[in-house]
Amino acid sequence: MTLFSSDQFPSCHVFKSCLPFLFVALLFQFQTGFSALIMSLKNHPGHPQHRRPMFQTNQSTCALFVGTWVRDDSYPLYPYSNCPIIDAEFNCQLYGRPDSDYLKYRWQPLNCVLPRFDGLVFLSKMRGKNVMFVGDSLGRNQWESLICMISASTPKMQTQIIRGDPLSTFRFLEYGLSISFYRAPYLVDIDVVQGTRILKLEGIDENRNAWRMADVLVFNTGHWWTHKGSLQGWDLIESGGKYYKDMDRLVAMEKGLRTWSNWVDTYVDRTRTRVFFQAISPTHYDPSEWGTGATATVTKNCYGETAPMIGTTYPGTYPDQMRVVDEVIREMHVPTYLLDITMLSELRKDGHPSIYSGDLSPTQRANPDRTADCSHWCLPGLPDTWNQLFYTVLFY
Repeated sequence: MTLFSSDQFPSCHVFKSCLPFLFVALLFQFQTGFSALIMSLKNHPGHPQHRRPMFQTNQSTCALFVGTWVRDDSYPLYPYSNCPIIDAEFNCQLYGRPDSDYLKYRWQPLNCVLPRFDGLVFLSKMRGKNVMFVGDSLGRNQWESLICMISASTPKMQTQIIRGDPLSTFRFLEYGLSISFYRAPYLVDIDVVQGTRILKLEGIDENRNAWRMADVLVFNTGHWWTHKGSLQGWDLIESGGKYYKDMDRLVAMEKGLRTWSNWVDTYVDRTRTRVFFQAISPTHYDPSEWGTGATATVTKNCYGETAPMIGTTYPGTYPDQMRVVDEVIREMHVPTYLLDITMLSELRKDGHPSIYSGDLSPTQRANPDRTADCSHWCLPGLPDTWNQLFYTVLFY
């Protein structure tokens, strides 16, 4: 890990002559990083800093999730054509996205440099292990990304994939490594009784046995708690022995997350299993959050966006769901690392599939105002950065 590269300082034959310059440079770097961190905290009400993963870099701590996006032509880490596991809804280049600059950005924390992802290192350190992503389609987005990133380092390795519902598993056979995705969009159970879907806020029985087999668990939830109408995933909510047609969605999410956290605290063996929680992945359906004037009135959503936001903070609204996530994780007994990707992802209004998704018909693509997908993310794309951060926290 590097705080400063050698080319940031002029060559000095006598070290003492450099001391004033070094002091000023270090002070500037500290003040810049500290100011950005304060700005980030202002946009993260009630954020528990003791849960923000940190690691040591030359006696300084690196705030992994405070930084900016910088152009880097060595990206992406893999071409879409070399990763057959990418689902059609994430495969933007295959389905006609005309621009590619969105692939050329690297996340740069303010006071350190992230290690570049190395698939062989991941395989070696995780030999014989089982990594499991649990959650909704954003978890699947990240699961597919990680498989693509590892595969890029080992293109000829023998692999096996078993797709199912709710569990799909990809195996790197030579290393005995399994990377799985378990679909559980609410993390708690949904039972179907005589055709009625019941969301059980205190129920987690159906899922727990599969999760207990993992050495690393990465959970996520969020978007499904807000869905209404035809997208709503349940007909009734069960809580405290009573049934509800609806309730405050943040209240419901908190009840569900506390059931999940109680399960983790009760059943996860902290000596064997590491637990992560992926923060809320933002959407970009409201251009007034990032544009002004003509830009905000012409654009209806993320369609046509080709570059990230500049800077370290997002001017839009920070998701209320993160307050719930923060509160629940802060009270857990089993160490659970919050991969706080919300702010850095909010800056990437350019990273969504928009209309370049294999799930859309030509007629739907012709109407981006109604059909653009500004929730999921293109692959290659932003989830690769999520996994680079996951890799950093896991191994460094």
